[in-house]
Amino acid sequence: MTPVELSRTVLRAMRGAVADGELRGLGDLGESGGEGVARKVLVERSRPGGCGDYATNVALQIARAAGRSPLQVAEVLSPRLAGQPGIAAIDITGPGFLNITLDRGSGGSGSEGGQGDSPSAELVRDVLTRGARYGHARPGSRGPHQLHFPREVRAAVLADSLRRILVAQGALVRSTCEEAPDAGWAATLGVRVDAHGTPPVPLKTLRPVPAPADPVFLGRDAARWALLSPAAHDRPRISEEHLVQRASNPLFRVRYAHSRTRALTRNAAALGFTAAPGDIAGDTAADARDLLDALAAHPRVLAAAAEHHAPDRIARHLVHTADALLAFQPAVLPLGDEKPSAAHRARLALAEAAGTVLAGGLSLLGISAPEYL
Repeated sequence: MTPVELSRTVLRAMRGAVADGELRGLGDLGESGGEGVARKVLVERSRPGGCGDYATNVALQIARAAGRSPLQVAEVLSPRLAGQPGIAAIDITGPGFLNITLDRGSGGSGSEGGQGDSPSAELVRDVLTRGARYGHARPGSRGPHQLHFPREVRAAVLADSLRRILVAQGALVRSTCEEAPDAGWAATLGVRVDAHGTPPVPLKTLRPVPAPADPVFLGRDAARWALLSPAAHDRPRISEEHLVQRASNPLFRVRYAHSRTRALTRNAAALGFTAAPGDIAGDTAADARDLLDALAAHPRVLAAAAEHHAPDRIARHLVHTADALLAFQPAVLPLGDEKPSAAHRARLALAEAAGTVLAGGLSLLGISAPEYL
């Protein structure tokens, strides 16, 4: 990946942040830039002793127009860049410099003449290489967070999931409850609390709409989904609908889609082939594009969930990813007398990458991703 390509990648990340409402005050940010924003993002080789392969000070340049500190702007852009093909890691240094490390394993060495993989193959390889940490940020990428909540089950589960999400986005997190939480919340729902009581400094308290009933009877996975999948200002539904094993239940679809990816891997092995990222072409291209778009969006969704304290964004994204995978998966394995080909290996790699994203997202919600369902 060249400096020119990196410059365009950073600019696309800025446009995406503006379109999603994470950065404001930057105008349209069309091809020629927005009001108060440079028309071209400057990306330079890191200086001796610096971090990464390239660096840019764009967060410092646009901070005033965005009405945020350079560090806050860098924290918004970092996960968007980390999810791009050819980029191995993003580090934030100083007041908000973005330091870019290229992924040499996927052709991102910075040389001008290398051909490398297609963008779709690079994305799939990146997901499979990073595994459960795909979309995560480096430790220290975000400042410390204090989560304080009342003694109420939905607030406790929300705080627990937010702790997982914020840690994944590089923050140090401490959670406190106004009173000693119910012992069953930890035993059954997996809630972790660092301390309880009134903190010495007044804190902003998480106050979602309370659960209308005790969800513990649903068990850990269904209860957490029931409490986390609606937005915090919406009333959750506490009923056995979350236990139903059919397509009308979004939690079932997500977990079933993950189990299907594991079954595809087992069945492919029985047919004598394994996954290999590559171009996705043919009649499956449209379904593959939907799934690739969902995988590419995963780092942005995680960053937005951390920024807005909204695990429900992850839940909705998982349902979208699962539906895209279920539409795509019939074409993964050879049919009849068809022999496994490079196309089948590429499709299997895409399915396995989708399974990685589904499992990783569920883990941030504190929900298991069974291999068999």
